[in-house]
Amino acid sequence: MDQDIIADKINLTELANKLFMYTDSKEWDKLMDEVFKETIWFDASSNGGGPACQMKAQEICDMWKQGLSDLDAVHHQAGHYIITVKNAAADIYGYAVATHYKKAAIKGAVRTFVGSYDLKAERGKDGWRLSQFKYNLKYADGNLTLE
Repeated sequence: MDQDIIADKINLTELANKLFMYTDSKEWDKLMDEVFKETIWFDASSNGGGPACQMKAQEICDMWKQGLSDLDAVHHQAGHYIITVKNAAADIYGYAVATHYKKAAIKGAVRTFVGSYDLKAERGKDGWRLSQFKYNLKYADGNLTLE
């Protein structure tokens, strides 16, 4: 395998990991500066996120900031990445499990989401950035409303 392809795959793996790690730590500025392009094709329809559409990175971060604000912890465990690089474009497929924890919930403190992601990235002057975010929910378990 070509050294450039290997380097790209390492950088794309790190990009996907940053998506999840920065979301977990609620580092919205880092998501916008290091992970997302300014505009992203966003599809979370499998998890009730409305129809797929173009969104600004700021809108996505604002939505997640609001949606995760009352949680005590968020944790994504991701991997099994399959990465295909074609010049300045890449497809990243991966599995992830997300847990949301809310200590004050009286019907159970945890909800879990299991699924996969179809991500697309483009290489620009600042390196690789995500241009597509598509979540494919397999199942959810636990106290889904965290009441």
